[in-house]
Amino acid sequence: MNCPLVIDGKIAAAEVLGQVKHDVEVMKADGVRPCLAVILVGDDPASEVYVRNKVLRAEECGITSLEYKVGSDTSQAHVLHMIEVLNEDAAVHGILVQLPLPKHIDESVVLQAINPQKDVDGFHSENVGGLSQGLDVLAPCTPTGCMYLLHKTLGDLSGKHAVVIGRSNIVGKPMAALLLKANCTVTILHSRSERAETICRQADIVVAAVGRPLMVDADWLKPGAIVIDVGINRINAGGRSRLVGDVDMESALTKVSAITPVPGGVGPMTIAFLMRNTLTAAKQQTQSRAKSEASCLSIS
Repeated sequence: MNCPLVIDGKIAAAEVLGQVKHDVEVMKADGVRPCLAVILVGDDPASEVYVRNKVLRAEECGITSLEYKVGSDTSQAHVLHMIEVLNEDAAVHGILVQLPLPKHIDESVVLQAINPQKDVDGFHSENVGGLSQGLDVLAPCTPTGCMYLLHKTLGDLSGKHAVVIGRSNIVGKPMAALLLKANCTVTILHSRSERAETICRQADIVVAAVGRPLMVDADWLKPGAIVIDVGINRINAGGRSRLVGDVDMESALTKVSAITPVPGGVGPMTIAFLMRNTLTAAKQQTQSRAKSEASCLSIS
């Protein structure tokens, strides 16, 4: 077998962000500046880092970023009011509520309150349902980033057998829907699956998104498989802490033809596609308003 390709997510993300920046400049020349509003509830250190990175990338792309930070004791009613105000603000094109939320706030209620047209995370049931129907909707950023890497590596995915390990609403389920849309044969493995290793060994494409460090090794993989490792896990080994994926990369490299590293693989793609979703939302809302105004003029 030839030397396996280690898929560089940083390079791929830079490509996506470069195109987003170009398209934002075009929109700004037409008088529209895409705008992303981010709501952070509480002071979780990891969430603060994620929000800071999202705001920074938005600014680099020329996207206006609005950050709303409130305390962990903020009521659900207040968060819903913030979303309502942002929903009504025509200058705001994307709304993101950083997860997780404090326990007293119902995550599903909050996500459902976001206007689906501004749901740049792709978590609203209207977007989830549209994705399952194969429609062009705002889809979750991590799975769309994974698809970009797969198309960049393989080109046409038609007829490939893809195994998705994990069935979360954020990655596993939308990943399966996107693979189906790309004409793959898709199997989802989860905690109740029987013969998981045997099934996984049949896959041309493996997407690991289960949150168990180093679970998948060479024994799980078909020779020449493409592996997308979504997992980000912190472990302590040899007296030091380090980040690893759900895949044992050292072992997997003896079997695969291509694999994403952790870190530096899928991670950068998530923020890149958040920026692209914000741009897409801005384009769609601008076009919708233009059609509405034209319709009003024709009626009058």
